Amino acid sequence: MTNSPFPLPAEDRALSPYTGYTRAHWEAAADGLLDAAWKWATPGRALLDLPGRPSRSGVRSDGLEGYARTFLTAAFRVAGAEGKDPHNWLERYADGLTAGTRTPGRDDAESWPLILDHTVFGQPMVESASVAIGLRLTRPWLWDRLDAATQDRAEEWLRGALRHTPAPNNWYLFPFSVAGFLESVGRGDAETARARQRALDLLEGWYVGEGWYADGDGRAFDHYNGWALHLYPVLDAYLSGDAELSAHYGARLAEHLESFSLMFGADGAPLHFGRSLTYRFAAGAAVGMGAVSGHTPLAPGVSRRLISGSLRYFLERGSAGDDGLLSLGWHGPHDATLQVYSGPASPYWASKAFVALLAPAEHPLWTAEEEPAPSEGPDRVLALPSPGVLVQSTRADGIVRLHNHGSDHLRPHEGDSAEVSDPLYARLAYSTATGPTPSANTADNHLSVRVGGSRSSRARIRPLGAGHGEGWGWAASWHRPVFPEGAPTVPGLRVESVTVVRGRYELRVHRILGAPAGARAELTGWATDPRGPVRSVLHGLHGWPDQEDVRAPQGTAFTRWAVLPRLGADVEGTEVLVALASLTAEADAGPPADAVSGVDAVSGVDVNGETVTVRWADDGATTRIGFAPVEVVHLL
Repeated sequence: MTNSPFPLPAEDRALSPYTGYTRAHWEAAADGLLDAAWKWATPGRALLDLPGRPSRSGVRSDGLEGYARTFLTAAFRVAGAEGKDPHNWLERYADGLTAGTRTPGRDDAESWPLILDHTVFGQPMVESASVAIGLRLTRPWLWDRLDAATQDRAEEWLRGALRHTPAPNNWYLFPFSVAGFLESVGRGDAETARARQRALDLLEGWYVGEGWYADGDGRAFDHYNGWALHLYPVLDAYLSGDAELSAHYGARLAEHLESFSLMFGADGAPLHFGRSLTYRFAAGAAVGMGAVSGHTPLAPGVSRRLISGSLRYFLERGSAGDDGLLSLGWHGPHDATLQVYSGPASPYWASKAFVALLAPAEHPLWTAEEEPAPSEGPDRVLALPSPGVLVQSTRADGIVRLHNHGSDHLRPHEGDSAEVSDPLYARLAYSTATGPTPSANTADNHLSVRVGGSRSSRARIRPLGAGHGEGWGWAASWHRPVFPEGAPTVPGLRVESVTVVRGRYELRVHRILGAPAGARAELTGWATDPRGPVRSVLHGLHGWPDQEDVRAPQGTAFTRWAVLPRLGADVEGTEVLVALASLTAEADAGPPADAVSGVDAVSGVDVNGETVTVRWADDGATTRIGFAPVEVVHLL
């Protein structure tokens, strides 16, 4: 671990026994991040040209991104302090707004790019939302002090977001936010009303239940739930005072936090799962928004424990370099964490975590004593059938694991193809202590079928159900193996996967159907540093005669170099394969082989009659998994 790259107050372990962080730490972190970023501003203050590899949108868009995303930090910082601005941040952003909107689209040193369709040059639409929210939050101290001509130019630039087509996902909340600002300053009309209603209508279609939204017309469930799909409508309702919208979207946020609050490790780490992970502690934005708005099931001390734990986790692990700039990566720089739209200023969407500063100093979020995070309580298992995931946490090591049987980030029109298989979604499991291996290395937590020398990928995930009971849970899905080389699919080839968790153990049952002659199945476990405290074990229980360790020289976001266990078996036709996996930091954890006292794979009259029965050694409990349809029963 490293120390914070900028000065922070002394820890307060009386008020915050778990993190030592208080509201003053959040203000100091905001000021430190802003001070470092502003060293790279253009003379007119319209762009923050941070150093680093440009995004696909180009350096001018990246400079706007630097302005807009840091503006969110400054806006939350100043609005939360009721206008107190000891570092004069808002003066800089006012100057930048004036310069950037004077001749938008012009190729000069200050002008902002125009907002166009997402298929042409869409990134400025993303940034327009941050600009609009920043202006809305700071209206008395910035917008209201601008001259009328500058206000008109700013409005005209912002309206580009209302007149162009967003990407088919959470992007529709960007014009929604722009419209909300314009209406808040008396500049609303039919165009703003249409943009807002369009976004709210889409949200209704994307809501799947249990507090979870799909990020568009598909099955993408990830951190965008918290830092976009919940944050924007709840923040809008909070700022507007709209009781009806607040109640509607606030109830969903509260239900989301029931499960999402379990997805932070005891060390403060959020789950390393899904795209845009370089936004890092923005993962705490939903928790902060819940506390600010009152739409949360969490005690104030638990909320602060989660958000401060996440902020401290990243600041102490090199997320900001010696120059104080947030890097493109996870702990420090890490290319495999990134997407093509990531540019030098992209990490500053971490600014969304500072929404917590809207809670004033006397708010219980800051005055209540910190309480343990959900992952620091008893072992938990939580199944979420709507998104198709299974969450497992263990108190002994504070690790949280997510078993993915429902989130694939594929759009409805995309077919099964190895080209769309994404390591950040396609793996069977993710955690707060490990990251997936990059595409060029052996895939971790993956069941592949090897045909003619080509290993299959997992792309579209079809959920088959999920459930939980006291101390155990399960989730299941099926996928059609797709191949990067040769024929893209094998007719009739299908893999059904069931994960059952109990304590720190993961029972992984796979039924392969239609395997051609000469095929081989391979199952991998978690990728870890063999010299580190976190250990990965994968033990074959039935049908896996071969076992080996495989290297991943590119490592993961958590380690420069990794090793993962792999099981292998020759397969043909229909095969049922059973293994027990474990990811643990417990020093005295026993081998998985000792966790079960017996396993039987019993074939019925046809392939639909196959079942797997596992007897657990500690208490004699029995887990039975049946197929067609998938059914999981756990009996003491």
